[in-house]
Amino acid sequence: MLWFFDTLVDIPVSCTAGDDGMSMVVSLGRRGDSPPYHIHHTEDELFHVLDGEIVLLVDGTTERARAGQSLLAPKGVPHTYRILSEQARWTVVTTHGDFERFVRAVSRPAETADLPVPSGPPTEEQEQLVTELAEQHGIEFVGPPLEESIARAA
Repeated sequence: MLWFFDTLVDIPVSCTAGDDGMSMVVSLGRRGDSPPYHIHHTEDELFHVLDGEIVLLVDGTTERARAGQSLLAPKGVPHTYRILSEQARWTVVTTHGDFERFVRAVSRPAETADLPVPSGPPTEEQEQLVTELAEQHGIEFVGPPLEESIARAA
């Protein structure tokens, strides 16, 4: 288990398990969690919600997803999400391993099987390091996280 920013993640299928680099990352996050608007240049990102509710913003279009629903963020297209429920748990499936390797590069070992204490906004140095690591893994930040007002209107 890892703490990936303010989420708890598990990687039950690693990109090293098969020939095509397919991986599965299972995440648990709290209300309001939203990464910067970003693009994966090398792989599609398939979201499947296990518990809770999220809104996915893909190329300017929002769509809600609840437990049992799946949404796709195609490679080369800007996207982000925001958790609307108190907590949400979802899987992300990708190929090529770039997303998984990024998660591993910026995460820290989870001290418990619970969500980490919220870390707050990153420092300028932390933001620069995460941006550089993202670029090394085919991910480009192109905008801010999804605003609550936009997510709620979806």
